[in-house]
Amino acid sequence: MYEHAPHSRFPLSRHRGRRRAAVVVAAVAVGVVAASTLAPTAAFAGGRPGGVQSSLNALVKDDGLPAALASVKGRDGRTHTFSAGVGNLATGAKVPVDGQVRIGSNTKTFTAVVVLQLVAEGKVGLDASVDTYLPGLLRGDGIDGRTITVRQLLQHTSGLPEYVDKGSILSDPKRYYEPRELLGAALAQKAHFAPGARWEYSNTNYLVAGLIIQKVTGRPLGEEVNQRIVDRIGLRHTYFPTPGDMTIHEAHPEGYNQEADGSFHDYTELDPSWGWAAGAVVSTNSDLIRFYTALLGGRLLPAAQLAQMRTTVPADEVGPGVRYGLGLMSRPLSCGGLYWGHGGVIPGYNTAGGATDDGRAANIAVTMIPGDAAAQHVDAAVDSALCH
Repeated sequence: MYEHAPHSRFPLSRHRGRRRAAVVVAAVAVGVVAASTLAPTAAFAGGRPGGVQSSLNALVKDDGLPAALASVKGRDGRTHTFSAGVGNLATGAKVPVDGQVRIGSNTKTFTAVVVLQLVAEGKVGLDASVDTYLPGLLRGDGIDGRTITVRQLLQHTSGLPEYVDKGSILSDPKRYYEPRELLGAALAQKAHFAPGARWEYSNTNYLVAGLIIQKVTGRPLGEEVNQRIVDRIGLRHTYFPTPGDMTIHEAHPEGYNQEADGSFHDYTELDPSWGWAAGAVVSTNSDLIRFYTALLGGRLLPAAQLAQMRTTVPADEVGPGVRYGLGLMSRPLSCGGLYWGHGGVIPGYNTAGGATDDGRAANIAVTMIPGDAAAQHVDAAVDSALCH
């Protein structure tokens, strides 16, 4: 959910450079994974089936990640799955084929889709203020829900500060958080800028978007996501966890954090309530491919709302040439063109990937939040899988 963070990092998405240094301490998030715009190195030239396997092998052998999984869909519509490493460091168990993982900030795309479906139904206005639906909720130092629009929430241009507590999540990973409690952590801070002034990734935007969905529909966010997206397009291995559900339901690799002394701590079981609308969903690489392909193919949104979702602003903090729409990012490919997706980081797992307009798709998951170099290798492996 949060922006991605480095080593003892845990964001929901990942930035490079100055901003990234700031989130290194944020021990828990669910974030965007920055895409590399450089041509992949030979070790990570993974477009052909053998190349994808080589990329995953290198992530495990050279970068020290416990496991890496991938699904790649070609122009012929066929999807291939790959894996490397071990699924459980304690037992040495194999990596489950296309195993379930926590997908972090990919959840934001699901949340944005539900909001845009409500826009299409005339129940939400993109340029209506937050106060239209949640009167009086957003008030603070420079924060006023009467001046922040739904569009600005979905596009990260609201100026709302980050709610993720820099340190408490990993210290008590099984604690349950109510959305309003999390929001309080953000409202205790000063606004980062005036609404619409610039772009800055903040999980708080999607926390508020989730509250709008619940207010407008009168139903829990997870039920709306499962009914409107998961069931609608048949994502058989995807779900929004119910309150108190800390397990991953189906076959899955364990997720780890590497501690300062080099040891690995298992964070597979945790309460994802702190991620909620910004990062709680569990899925598989293949289901994420189906999701992004269905979304771009117009199966989840009318053309007008999909066009709004794909209307982007620069998000250079994520990576060169990266742009952010409404819960959806476009990333340049080294072979020309671009792909659409999001990516996510959450304790134990990092996912990266997306789909192109011509039907190609790839998604890679690793079972630890990688360091900077390994993160670039994950990005390069996605790029190569889509380009070759």
